[in-house]
Amino acid sequence: MLKSSISEHGKPEIVNSDQGVQFTSKEWVTLLKEAHIKISMDGKGRALDNVYVERFFRTIKQDYIYLNPAEDGLELYGGIAQYMNKYNHRSHQGIGREKPINKYQRVA
Repeated sequence: MLKSSISEHGKPEIVNSDQGVQFTSKEWVTLLKEAHIKISMDGKGRALDNVYVERFFRTIKQDYIYLNPAEDGLELYGGIAQYMNKYNHRSHQGIGREKPINKYQRVA
């Protein structure tokens, strides 16, 4: 997924994550280091370090995941992809009623 994201959006300078098992794995760390991407991890048990991402996860769970139970991972992945497309193309109060897709394109 990281490789496809880089090919579509470009390589980030840094990736910030929590200390979940997937982000501390040897494979993930090696992938980031080989791509010359800096690694930043929040302190263990410090959800408030990444409050905006935690809020986003709450939103996606309440708006989509809990309302649309998936039969398998592929169905869940496809449904989340559709949700994200809608999410990124609707206006958001927290960013001055702008659409994330427009705000992101100006930054990139």
